[in-house]
Amino acid sequence: MNRIVIVRKDCYYDSVLLLRISREVEASSGVVDAVVAMATPQNKELLKDAGYSAPLLDSAGPNDLVIAVQAENVPQAKIEQMVANLLTGGRAGEELEHRPATLAAAVCEEPDANLVLISVPGEYAAREARLALAQGLHVMIFSDNVSLENEVALKEEAVRKGLLCMGPDCGTAIINGKPLAFANVIRPGSIGVVGASGTGIQEVTCCIHRLGGGITQAIGTGGRDLSDEVGGKMTLMGITALAEDPETEVIAVVSKPPASRVAEQVVLALQHTGKQCVVHFVGEPPRKEKNEGGVVFASSLAGTAEEACRLAGVPIPTNLGLEHDSALVEELAELVSPGAKLLGLFCGGTTAHEALSLFTRHGFEILSNLYEDGPLRVDDTRHESAHVILDLGADEFTAGRPHPMIDPVLRNERLEIEMSDPWVGLLLFDLILGYGSHDDPASVLAQGVHRARELAREHERKIVAVASITGTPADPQGYDRQRRRLEDAGVVVMPDNLRAAALVAAMLRRVV
Repeated sequence: MNRIVIVRKDCYYDSVLLLRISREVEASSGVVDAVVAMATPQNKELLKDAGYSAPLLDSAGPNDLVIAVQAENVPQAKIEQMVANLLTGGRAGEELEHRPATLAAAVCEEPDANLVLISVPGEYAAREARLALAQGLHVMIFSDNVSLENEVALKEEAVRKGLLCMGPDCGTAIINGKPLAFANVIRPGSIGVVGASGTGIQEVTCCIHRLGGGITQAIGTGGRDLSDEVGGKMTLMGITALAEDPETEVIAVVSKPPASRVAEQVVLALQHTGKQCVVHFVGEPPRKEKNEGGVVFASSLAGTAEEACRLAGVPIPTNLGLEHDSALVEELAELVSPGAKLLGLFCGGTTAHEALSLFTRHGFEILSNLYEDGPLRVDDTRHESAHVILDLGADEFTAGRPHPMIDPVLRNERLEIEMSDPWVGLLLFDLILGYGSHDDPASVLAQGVHRARELAREHERKIVAVASITGTPADPQGYDRQRRRLEDAGVVVMPDNLRAAALVAAMLRRVV
C-alpha cells in the first residue's frame, strides 16, 4: 500500500470543489484514502495525523494544492491525471482550463461581472473582499474563519459604498436567478428573501417553489449578521434593496435567534418598506401577536413560505397545519418499543435547530451539539439512553472531512455509531438537495437506514425513520426521485422539516 503526496505550488481551488474531488478520487479503483485540499496549517496537521509525511508537505503553504492518496498499484502519474481532469470537469487528454490567478485578472476577463464569490482560506478572505469592494463589486464570502472585527469593517465599507457584502460563512444565495454556493433551482416570482441562515434560505425558498410561488432574490448575509456586534447591516441593506425593487411584492426574512435589539431594528425596517412582509427567527419563542404593524410572524421555516405565498396571492392548500392523521401516528408508534429514544442526524444547522426547538417546546429533554454550553451540550462522542439531535455540519464533525451535504457517508457512519445504543428507535433526518450537494443523497441515506435496521434486529427491536427533503423537482437530484428512493427504503417522508419533527414528537408521546 503506497502513500502518495503531491504538491502543486500556487494553485488555489475552491474548498467545496476539492471536497467533491476527494470523494471521487477515493471512490476510484485501488484507492483506499484520498485528500485533495489546500495546504493550510490545519489541513497539513490533519494529513500528518493520518500518516502522510513528506518534505514537500512540510514546505507547502496555504496557496499550494496538496494531493494525498493511499492506494494499491495505482501509479502517481495516474493520480495526477485523474485530479487534473476532475479539477476542470474534463476527460483524459483534454487541456486544463485557464483560470485567472488574481481578482484583478478575473475582472479584466469578465468586465461586466459585478459580484465576486470568495472562497479562500479565512485568513485571506477579508483581503480579497476589500479589493472587490474597492473596485465597486458586490461580494459573497463563502469562506468561514473570518474574524468578527473584519466582518464588521467589511460590512461598514460595503454600506458606505452601497454594495452587498454577503457573509462571511454565507453558504446560500440566489441573485438574479443564479444559484450561488449551496442553493436550489427556484422559479422566479414576487417574493424576496433575506436570510442569516443558509439552510434556512434553502428550506424557505424550496417550500415557496413547491407551493407554486417564486422569488425575486434570495440574499444571504452570514450567520453573525444579526448579532449585536454586526448589527444586521446586510439584513437591513437587503430589506432596503428589496423594498426598492419593483418586482418584489413580498419580503421574507429568516434567521437563527438574533440579538433582541437587532431583531427590533429588522422588524421596524420591514414595517417601513410599505410592502407585505413575513419574518421568522428560528428557535425564538412564538410572539403573542402574529401580526405587528403589517409584519407577519411565522412559526416555522415552512410557515414563512406559506405566509409569504399567501401574501403574494399564491393559492395554497388550507390544510397545512401540524396535525397528523392519528391513524398514521398510531400505526407508526406500534412499531416502536416503549421507551424508545430519538436520534436526529441533520446536515443543516438551521433545520436541526428548528427540530430541536420543537421538541423542547413539547417538553422533551434533548442532548445536542447545538447548545453552546450547559448540561445538555454534547460533542462528537457516542451518546446512550437519551434523546439526541446532532448537527453533523458542525466543525467537530467536519474537520478534515467533507460537509455531510457533500458527502452523506458521514451521516451513515454516525448512524452506525449511535445505533450501538439499543434504545434508539426513532430516526429523524433532513435531506438537502441543490447545487453543491451530493448527486444522490437519498440512496446513501437509504443504505444507512438499511444498516440501522439490521443493527436494531440484533437487539430484537424495530425502528421508524422519518425525513424531510429540502429541494425542488428542478434540482439536479430531482425532488421526486429522491423521495421515491427514501420511501422505497421504508422512510416516512414529510412535506417539510417542521412537520417531520412534529410527527416524531407525536410518536414519542405515545412510547414514553
